[in-house]
Amino acid sequence: MLHHVSVGVRDVERAAKFYDAVLAALGYKRVMEFLPYAIGYGDQHPSFWVQLPHNQQPAATGNGVHISFIARSKDAVHRFHAEAIANGGADGGEPGPRPLYSADYYGAFVLDLDGNKLEATLMTTSRAKAKKKMKPKVKRAKKTVRKTAPRAKKRHKAKR
Repeated sequence: MLHHVSVGVRDVERAAKFYDAVLAALGYKRVMEFLPYAIGYGDQHPSFWVQLPHNQQPAATGNGVHISFIARSKDAVHRFHAEAIANGGADGGEPGPRPLYSADYYGAFVLDLDGNKLEATLMTTSRAKAKKKMKPKVKRAKKTVRKTAPRAKKRHKAKR
């Protein structure tokens, strides 16, 4: 659904030191940069951007907004959290299971240097099982056969 998301920061180069370490813990890297304005992170294409706000005003955090990154292991969730704290971020929720979200949910929450809310998420159930669980059962309606009167054939007279 989403192509990319971005967060506003006060200083892109300062934020880059934080994000280089934190996202590397999850296996992501800096893949594009327009210094001193923006940096894009991802696997091969930039899907997460750190940038100066477009209105050239000081960066502000969105109330209720947070960005969650896919983690590939519990160890990666722990490294993400540890790197964030070591690089000046704030704890927003230590690594661990989140049974209120789902029995298969494992994550950690942090705040970056500008107060943006970040999360590393690991779903411990395979995608195939998760899709199967989520797929609603749909009752199919019986086909009804309509009986209609035969259509009258139109006759075309050939012009001479």
